[in-house]
Amino acid sequence: MYNVKSMDSNEFIEDGEVLQSINEAKKFVKDKDEIDRILSKAKKYKGLTHREAAILLEIDDEETLEKMYKIAKEVKEKIYGRRIVLFAPLYLSSYCVNNCKYCGYRCANKIGRHQLSQDELREEIKALEAMGHKRLLLEAGEDDKKCPIEYILECIKTIYNEKFENGAIRRVNVDVAATTEENYKKLKDAGIGTYILFQETYHKPTYLDMHSGPKHNYEWHTEAMDRAMGGGGIDDVGIGPLYGLYDYHYETVALLMHAEHLESVHGVGPHTISFPRLLPAEGVDYSNFPHLVKDKDFKKVVATIRLAVPYTGMILSTRESIEFRKELLEVGISQMSAGSCVGVGGYAKRETIDEDGIEEKPQFDLADHRKPIDIIKGLVKDGYVPSYCTACYRVGRTGDRFMPLAKSGNIGNYCLPNALLTFEEYLKDYADDELKDMGKKMIDNEIKNVPNESQREKAMDYLNRIRNGERDLRF
Repeated sequence: MYNVKSMDSNEFIEDGEVLQSINEAKKFVKDKDEIDRILSKAKKYKGLTHREAAILLEIDDEETLEKMYKIAKEVKEKIYGRRIVLFAPLYLSSYCVNNCKYCGYRCANKIGRHQLSQDELREEIKALEAMGHKRLLLEAGEDDKKCPIEYILECIKTIYNEKFENGAIRRVNVDVAATTEENYKKLKDAGIGTYILFQETYHKPTYLDMHSGPKHNYEWHTEAMDRAMGGGGIDDVGIGPLYGLYDYHYETVALLMHAEHLESVHGVGPHTISFPRLLPAEGVDYSNFPHLVKDKDFKKVVATIRLAVPYTGMILSTRESIEFRKELLEVGISQMSAGSCVGVGGYAKRETIDEDGIEEKPQFDLADHRKPIDIIKGLVKDGYVPSYCTACYRVGRTGDRFMPLAKSGNIGNYCLPNALLTFEEYLKDYADDELKDMGKKMIDNEIKNVPNESQREKAMDYLNRIRNGERDLRF
């Protein structure tokens, strides 16, 4: 039986409730008054239930879709403004004991494998910092012998200890396999930002079919966030399915039920939701997946989730094309990766032949291969403010201290000035002349949009101090 407060994943993401929500949505989508009611509710920035969101997923009328996209854009900009947070994934190890059917790192694949030494990690950090990155997402395959939690903790320590002329990596987010409360506590104590774990698929039969190895345990995986936020003490978590493994209606409704569960039990919903979409990978037969999501449906998913959970940071990876990333920014995306490498040691251009002479492979193929500076230029041209902000993590504005600010829209008093400060740092330390000119014009215009007068004056003072050589000023 469906129970949002249950700690059993089979009850807080109850299959019958998901299916009933989808079936009812097919009926209600024909009710224009109901659609108008849902969109009017969404426009108030208070979110939607999973059942209301299910109805929006059924819309196919172009006029109504355009109305929904317009509201999604308004909601995103009301809470987060036009700023886009940038980050990079960092792969530590390609060893994995799981045999997930969709993954290039599956253990059955005869590919070269590697795990970064601490010296190699330092080279990766050096290369990433030279691109201007300040926040990373650590990735690693699941292998408790070759890649135990102690190795992950050592890597985090190494990253935080590396200092360069222009700064350092200021925040590490982590995406590692579901683990124990004790290990989550260790990650918390190591100073991580957000703990991210992709569900892959919420549809239990599909989940069991797709996974073998330790990851095969649906309950252990799906209940990981409760362990992380409970005994683990982690404030911010990130969730998201791998779209394309099962029907996108089911995945989205279940995802929102997961978000409702976290907020109901822990008082805080997901800090971020990611939107990975299934892509070709080494040893994966792409034709075996009948639920691949078309662009038009994927755009609808992104907009629906923005309306349903307006407070949540929404992340888009370099899996998507340049053109489509641009389109999705307009309907709710607030964070994106830049200059990504999805292989081990790729930023420092490490040799990719392992000790057995076998060529290593990335986890999956990418669609956006631009350098960070080119992505930033594109953002500025389109009227977005690039942000490398890590302030909320570092001043303790996380979890139940972050959410009230986000839900009220007051986070803008922090987000915009912090975005401008980190963008000014980037311009001074990494930009070419073209971007410096573009960026100065944007900052001069955007500083006027900081809502609070005292915050605005303080931000202007901070900008001048950064121009005179200071770094890491923040609100």
